[in-house]
Amino acid sequence: MENIGNQSDKEVAVVTGGNRGIGLEVCKQLASNGVTVVLTARDQKRGAEAVSILGKLGLSNIVFHQLYVSDPSSAVHLADFIKENFGKLDILVNNAGIAGTITEISNPETFRQEVAGMDRTERLDRIRKHTMEPYKQAEECLRTNYHGTKAVTKALLPLLQSSFHGRIVNITTHSGLLRFFSGEELKQELNNIDNLSEHRLDELSELFLKDFKDGQLEHRGWPTEGGFTAYKVSKAIMNAYSRILAKEHPSLSINCVHPGFVQTDMNFQVGDLTVEEGAKGVLMMALAPKGGMTGGFLNRTEFASFV
Repeated sequence: MENIGNQSDKEVAVVTGGNRGIGLEVCKQLASNGVTVVLTARDQKRGAEAVSILGKLGLSNIVFHQLYVSDPSSAVHLADFIKENFGKLDILVNNAGIAGTITEISNPETFRQEVAGMDRTERLDRIRKHTMEPYKQAEECLRTNYHGTKAVTKALLPLLQSSFHGRIVNITTHSGLLRFFSGEELKQELNNIDNLSEHRLDELSELFLKDFKDGQLEHRGWPTEGGFTAYKVSKAIMNAYSRILAKEHPSLSINCVHPGFVQTDMNFQVGDLTVEEGAKGVLMMALAPKGGMTGGFLNRTEFASFV
């Protein structure tokens, strides 16, 4: 650690879920731009392997630190590590997340052959046919994608405030936009950032899980069409939290980015875009100069609405 620690002039980034997919590509690109990167992942072995792979590309400015996003104490350990070694944090990319589903696709390679030649809608429909959304997975999805990401952000916030130009980039999804909610009340409440609080978002997270358990999702107007409901809701609530945070901390740059339908393990590598293409918008926001957009949403690389 001696050679990369305590260089206050060098920018430091944390990327959650950095051992594969978009997260790994973002680590690679940030390090290529001279940023010292703390690559985090749940799995110690996979995280260390990812750092080793990037090291072989000549990127020695990457270190691994284990992080369980759904465990708040793990986020505190990460914050302590960064404080001790770097004294500040310039960039946080919240990439780690789970789908909140169980899939019956046991052989991704066979599945890829099966959907080859289909358009995006057909591929997504085929994934949905093999997917179930039990309550336990929905609960875990909210706990990770919203509560966990929030805990990581809060633990690292003081270090981001120690930076001359602190940036948070939250990876989101187009399907978490409010247009996919059928309930007008929910839609309006989640879009009314001036009157929305973190406490209320926690309550809405609990309300969603209660409605899920009681079979009241459609009645309330949660985004049920097309499945992956918990994933969409977790991202919609996280989007709202990002906007609240941006309002509370105007000195920071806090934005959400939808990377597109990228070839990742979450979709069995049947996306339209490569990880390089998916990482573009994330890097735009992570490397943006001071004084740029905050509280915004990027659809790939284009500014767009949360609604």
